[in-house]
Amino acid sequence: MKSIFTLRHIRTITLITGTAGILLLTLTLSAYQSKKSKSPAKPGINKVGHVVVIYLENHSFDNLYGQFEGANGLADASETSVKQVDDKDHVYTYLPAIPGSSAFPLNLPNTYFNIDQYIPADQLTPDVLHRFYQEKMQINGGKMNKFVLYNNSKGFTMGYYKTSLLPMTKIAKQYTLCDNFFHSAFGGSFLNHQWLIAAASPVFPNAPANMIAKLDATGRVISDGTVTPDKYVVNTSYSVNAPHPIGVSPASFVPNQTAPTIGDRLSDKNISWAWYSGGWDNALAGKPAPTFQFHHQPFAYFATYADGTQAKKDHLKDETNFFAAAKNGRLPSVSFVKPLGVDTEHPGYSDLYHGESHTVELINAVLNGPNGKDAVVIVTYDENGGFWDHVAPPVIDKKWGPGNRVPAIIISPFAKKGFVDHTQYETISILAFIEERWGLKPLNNRDKNANPLQNAFNF
Repeated sequence: MKSIFTLRHIRTITLITGTAGILLLTLTLSAYQSKKSKSPAKPGINKVGHVVVIYLENHSFDNLYGQFEGANGLADASETSVKQVDDKDHVYTYLPAIPGSSAFPLNLPNTYFNIDQYIPADQLTPDVLHRFYQEKMQINGGKMNKFVLYNNSKGFTMGYYKTSLLPMTKIAKQYTLCDNFFHSAFGGSFLNHQWLIAAASPVFPNAPANMIAKLDATGRVISDGTVTPDKYVVNTSYSVNAPHPIGVSPASFVPNQTAPTIGDRLSDKNISWAWYSGGWDNALAGKPAPTFQFHHQPFAYFATYADGTQAKKDHLKDETNFFAAAKNGRLPSVSFVKPLGVDTEHPGYSDLYHGESHTVELINAVLNGPNGKDAVVIVTYDENGGFWDHVAPPVIDKKWGPGNRVPAIIISPFAKKGFVDHTQYETISILAFIEERWGLKPLNNRDKNANPLQNAFNF
């Protein structure tokens, strides 16, 4: 664009068009320079009045949408990624037996298999190992063939659900399904919730020695822990602020973090926002529901939202408030919704069908409410939960991630309809989208360089 308006071009047009041409071009160039001196206008994305992020739990893309028509799914998997290997790199003849459940046969072939035929999607399944160092080892440099080896659920990692039976599939077909979307940090729920709001890992400079992982010279785990040797918190840990579980040693509570969050950026510009959590009010009152997950509340780890602050009261709310706000047309500009554990689809304590049905209720609350006409609803998963996926994650930051591929569905009057988006995104693409919409300063280079979901919309 800049090279069009050079003196050479002005002279050329002058010879052809005369004085009138000079006047016309001068006006055009003046308008261009004036526009350049200000923030570029964004008439398309500025149509978005409300962003709602629904953050679910622990499924890879192949595990849920591997059979979705038009997506990069199970049928596209290479034999190298499908055939899992042991610690000697020998290919398993059969998948190792799945512990903790008698529902599965002992001679499952060494390939992906359908879970529904053994345990229906409306029943609980075993959990799958999902931790920071183990995910790196499961990925195995992009070969994607050591998920079984580094997993306490063994062969269950290779299971998938029939896409056509999922409650969310109808919505995914109607709007935009992203099939190249990765969770931003290796590991589990704790760390990826931190990255959703801060695009960074929390620090614990004085972490007790018993929390720190021990690694060999190659970075492999000798003894696992929740804190890295250089004092970053990467596995499940609890905040010094309420709510936190009873009986956990206060010495292990993560101290208040001071890095900037997306909440800070929004508040700095007086843009309304809230984090809505299922079971939040009861947990604060000391009566947490059995499946309330304390480590799924990322803002509670930050000094700005510490106990007793007005910001905590203003921005950290119960999920019941979300339903009321959606019904009454009073949603804040940005909403993060974290359902109660039993509603999140997390294996072990939430069944898939129940969790997805709750998600459909959340989506309908937005779309059927007064704010639905200008809303963007983003449904995604915090991490893959240890489930295998055949697509190797991109290498952006060798230390932190991204990790494996997860589903992401974009639902909005502005979303492309019936579209599978193959563009590379990651969790913090959500931050980049919010930042672009409201002209916010990025938190760091990672979200600054993330694609802001740019191919999912048709404004």
